[in-house]
Order: sequence, then structure tokens, then C-alpha cells
Amino acid sequence: MGNYRFILSGGGTGGHIYPAIAIANELKRRHPKAEFLFVGAKDKMEMEKVPQAGYRIEGLWISGLQRKLTLKNLMFPLKLVSSLFRARKIVKQFKPNVAIGTGGFASGPLLKMAASSKIPCVLQEQNSYAGITNKLLANKAKRICVAYDGMEQFFPKEKIIKTGNPVRSDLVDLKVDKREATDFFGLDADKKTILIIGGSLGARRVNQLIEKELNFFKDLKVQLIWQCGKLYYEDYKQYDSSSVKVLAFLNRMDYAYAAADVIISRAGAGSVSELCLVGKPVLFIPSPNVAEDHQTKNAKALVSKDAALMLKESELDTEFENKFTNLMNSVDIQNKLSMNIKELAMPQATDHIVDEIEKLLK
Repeated sequence: MGNYRFILSGGGTGGHIYPAIAIANELKRRHPKAEFLFVGAKDKMEMEKVPQAGYRIEGLWISGLQRKLTLKNLMFPLKLVSSLFRARKIVKQFKPNVAIGTGGFASGPLLKMAASSKIPCVLQEQNSYAGITNKLLANKAKRICVAYDGMEQFFPKEKIIKTGNPVRSDLVDLKVDKREATDFFGLDADKKTILIIGGSLGARRVNQLIEKELNFFKDLKVQLIWQCGKLYYEDYKQYDSSSVKVLAFLNRMDYAYAAADVIISRAGAGSVSELCLVGKPVLFIPSPNVAEDHQTKNAKALVSKDAALMLKESELDTEFENKFTNLMNSVDIQNKLSMNIKELAMPQATDHIVDEIEKLLK
């Protein structure tokens, strides 16, 4: 049992933060005496989420490049230099055995400085289209853990290990049955239930669609668990009823997944990995407003294996009702999607990533 020291960096969105926390939790389980330090971007959500998970975090003054010329972009070189200096100091003081990056701006300076101090680095790439930070760090990393096939277009082939994405441990085996889950939400266990998830903040376009289609859902005789996100809850709570449950946030995802017969979701990497484990029929509506349009690429990777359906935001008004009616009317399509998405699940992802990290401990 060595007294190892692990430094982890990733953030900006939950998709980068939760995998880092899952990896830290598994390392801690195997090495109870180990020390952990997270490094994030000063004003991003990791500064709140990581301490909630029980870990120490240091913030760097860094942000991504905006897509248009702004004052923020002019500040970027200054922020980058400042972050590199700060990262070098953190690495020198903490002296980690291994550095682990899960993507997002802050992991760039930190892993660059760790690598130049000869500390072995592991990258974890959640998406089917690699993020810019991980692409820049690839040459310095010892191992790159990925969730999709075909990632050698971004990374050196000999460093890639397909592990899958870490997911919340309570989802690996749903212990709740449908009746218990529908009771929890005050719904009818004998009716078909549609779960709508737009991420923790919510998804404006998805919410607009659900609002517009409420009568359509009523005609189909289905009930809804509609997680509209905290930014939109005030706009949509008026629709809450015995058959439409409007929620800002889902604290019990296990109940929500167990209650659902069909799921409508964004296609962030974390959601996709979770939904593979859950194994229910899914209709993805990818967000077009993300870097490199990676959500569309994530969704297409499943659609190509007959494991999910997808509609672009631009197709919602014309194609949603047809596509959704076909899905609800065909038990065959539901079963096929369910079976195929389950085959893509990688429930041991966190264990595999930590196995790779342990190989680098010296």
C-alpha cells in the first residue's frame, strides 16, 4: 500500500467533472491512504462539485477561446501563461505519482506541466470526437482511455485503450422495479412513461418541443417525467399534472430510468454511456451548440449500430411526431433498440481506467 499522490484535472461541464470524480473514488477505494488534488478552472462548476464529493481543488485562471473575436480572447494568452506558471507550482509542491486529465480547459496547462516534470499522464476522452485539449496533450500522455472505436484518427494508436466512460455506480444495476419507480413520481404503473432529460441546466429547444407536443403526448395516452432544468423550471412548472411531472432536476436518476419506457435525451458523452447501461429505447436530440458538434457525432455512432434514434433540432417541427409515433407503435423497434444499446454498455469502465493508472505507479 503506497502513499500515492494523484492529481486530477477536468471540468467546465459535468461531462468532464463526473468521470474525474468517479476515477478518484475508485483509486481511493483501492488506496485508502492516497492523497488527491483536483485542478479546475476558477469560475467553473468543478469548484463547487469537487469539494461536494469530498476532494480538495485548486483553481486556475483559464477559459476556452471564444469562437468570435472578443475581449476574452485577447486575454487568453495572458490567462494561459498565468495558468502554466500556477500549474507548474502546483505540480512541484504536490509531487503526484500520476496525473489524470478528463478534458476541459484546465487540464491543458496542468497535464502539460506534469508531463514536462516527467510525471506519467493518463487522458480520458469521453466523446467520439476528441476535444481540443486532449488532442494537444496526446503526444505527452502514456495512456489514452476512450469510449468509442476509431479514435486513432485523433490519437497515437499504441496509446489508446478502449475502456468506456465512467458512470455513476448506482446505475450499473437498476435495483428498482417499474411500479416502485412510477409510485415515486406519482404516476400510473400501467401507462407508458416517457422520460425527457436535457442535462442539469436544461435544454431550451427540447423544452420548447415538449411544450408544443403536450396534446400529442396526451393523444398517445403516455405520461411524462420532464426534467426541464433549473434555468427553465419557472417557465414550465405550470404544466405539472397527474400525467406530466415537471422537475427542475432529477435527484433519483435510478428511479427515473426504471420508470421510463422510452427516453428523449441530449447526446452528451456521460448521458450516452449511462443510457447504454439503462438499455431503454432512446431518441437523441443532440445539442448543435457544443464544440465540434460532438453530440451529433456521439448520437450517430449509436444510430449506425441500430442502437438509438436521432433527430436534429432543425427536424423537430417536421419529423418528430411521425418518428415518435412509429417508435411507440412498434414493440419490435423498441426491443431492437433496447437490445442493441445494451450491447454497447461498458459497466466496468472505471475499473479498467484505474487498472491502467495503476500500471504507471512506480
